[in-house]
Amino acid sequence: MKVILQQDVKGQGKKGQLIDVSDGYARNFLLPKKLAVIATAENLNTMKQQEKARLAQEAAERAAAMEIVEKLKGCMVKIPAKAGNGGKLFGSVTSKEVSEALKAQFGIDIAKAKIVMDDPIKAFGTYQLKCKLGYEISGTVNVVVTEA
Repeated sequence: MKVILQQDVKGQGKKGQLIDVSDGYARNFLLPKKLAVIATAENLNTMKQQEKARLAQEAAERAAAMEIVEKLKGCMVKIPAKAGNGGKLFGSVTSKEVSEALKAQFGIDIAKAKIVMDDPIKAFGTYQLKCKLGYEISGTVNVVVTEA
């Protein structure tokens, strides 16, 4: 019996996949637990439309990520911070502060989890931070930490 999986099933396949299973397995396990539906013409058409919609959404997200990378090229984020003698900051500048400053100064919304910082910034200066925007697309944020 041919069925379309509604969820990932271990040992069978991933969600949205068309698989061929025994009649008993489909009738007694997959269908009652709503893990799959019978592969009728209507269900196959629905599956194809969902796949097309998923691909379109993925393309739109990829385009948005590329657009953000282009915007980041001309941005120099200025973050004021308090410091003691020798230019050493009280505390540190974190990815959360960089994300908030990007939003406030340039209107670019990047989640703090997407900004890669090896170590928090603990001194004045200019830094280049990498942003992983998904779909193997990454950009660079230029950050200047100045005295408040």
